[in-house]
Amino acid sequence: MSGIHINPANRGKFTASAKRAGEGVQEHARKVLANPNASSTEKKRANFARNAKKWARKHKRSSGRAKRR
Repeated sequence: MSGIHINPANRGKFTASAKRAGEGVQEHARKVLANPNASSTEKKRANFARNAKKWARKHKRSSGRAKRR
């Protein structure tokens, strides 16, 4: 399993941005992606958060099935 590499200097930046806004990560991602004035960096982070949610769910499902058997 290769995983994905996130530069340690950038880990948690989007989560911190969401907390400053008083929102959850996914809620903040939706608002950032809908905001035409958001920076391109913030939009990239928001898109990554949306995609990472799918990967986490897929991983959780597959590992859950393996445990049941």
